[in-house]
Amino acid sequence: MIGKFLQNRSEQTVRFPAALFEIAKEDCGSESVEFALSFSLWIGAAFLIMYGSFALYAAHFVANAAEEACRYAMVRGSSWNGASCSANALDCTATSDDISSYVKSALPPGMSSANLSVSSSWPGTTASGDTCDTEDGVNSPNCIVKVTVTYQFTFPVPFFTQNTLPLKSTSIVTISQ
Repeated sequence: MIGKFLQNRSEQTVRFPAALFEIAKEDCGSESVEFALSFSLWIGAAFLIMYGSFALYAAHFVANAAEEACRYAMVRGSSWNGASCSANALDCTATSDDISSYVKSALPPGMSSANLSVSSSWPGTTASGDTCDTEDGVNSPNCIVKVTVTYQFTFPVPFFTQNTLPLKSTSIVTISQ
C-alpha cells in the first residue's frame, strides 16, 4: 500500500504522517469493516431477542405451574378419598413433596429442574383470614393452600453483569375436598 503511494508521488522522500493521511483517505477494505460491525450488531440483537423470548417462556411456565399446583392441592385435601394411593401416581392427599413432584413432572424442554424450587404451605386460615376448622388437619376443606414456584433463569451471555433472572409466582386457593 505504501509502495503504491510512493510510486504516485513525485518526491522520493515521504513524510510518515502525510502517508498515513493519504492511506486513510482510500476506501480499500471499508466494506469488510462495515459488514463485520453491522453483522455483529444483528447477531447480537437476534440472540437478545431469542433469549428474551426464552425468559418470557420460562416466566409463563412459572406462573402457570403455581396455578396448576394450587389446583392439584385444592382437590387433594384431607377429605379427599383417592381410589389408589401410590407415590409415583400422585393420587394421594397432597403433601409438599407431592406438589413439588407434580410441578417438576410438567417441566418443559429447555428448562432445568436444578433451577426450579417449589414450596407449599397450609397456613390454617380461610380466604378471609379467619381460622379454619383444622380438625382433620390444616389441609381441610375451606382452608387455603399457598404454592410458590421459583425458577432461576440463566442467560448464557458472558457480558451481562447479572446473568441470572429470578422468576417467582405465588398462587393461593381454597381447598375444596
